[in-house]
Amino acid sequence: MGIDIGIAKKDREAIAKGLSRLLADSYTLYLKTHGFHWNITGPMFNSLHLMFETQYNELWLALDPIAERIRSLDQAAPASGAQFAALSSIKEESGVPEWRDMVAQLVDGHETVARTAREAFKLADEASDQPTADLTTQRMQAHEKTAWMLRSLLA
Repeated sequence: MGIDIGIAKKDREAIAKGLSRLLADSYTLYLKTHGFHWNITGPMFNSLHLMFETQYNELWLALDPIAERIRSLDQAAPASGAQFAALSSIKEESGVPEWRDMVAQLVDGHETVARTAREAFKLADEASDQPTADLTTQRMQAHEKTAWMLRSLLA
């Protein structure tokens, strides 16, 4: 059965591509944050262990609405490590950096996801796709706030 939600197919495809990049960036940042949570050491251990846990839980809960919005646009959501790696703008971390570098990488990651969400928002706004515009606005707000909080630790 075809889809007729008032958004042209080419616009739905473009929006879904933007959301796929948002999903990939969000998932990659989730993995990085969770890994840092596991591997944090030093004098900031307790504070950052708890902060990172809060952050990776928030990221985890954000993934499903993004993927489901892609599906609502009648497109397939990326769902493999290979797809996420190809789509993500966030560099993976295979080592265990010291806490300041962990925080700096997460600041960069949250700022990257905010930019990716902003690009998806533009596509949604041009196509009058209010649900996607709302979703991406919420993601921008969450990532910008988290980046600010993390930056504050480095001041």
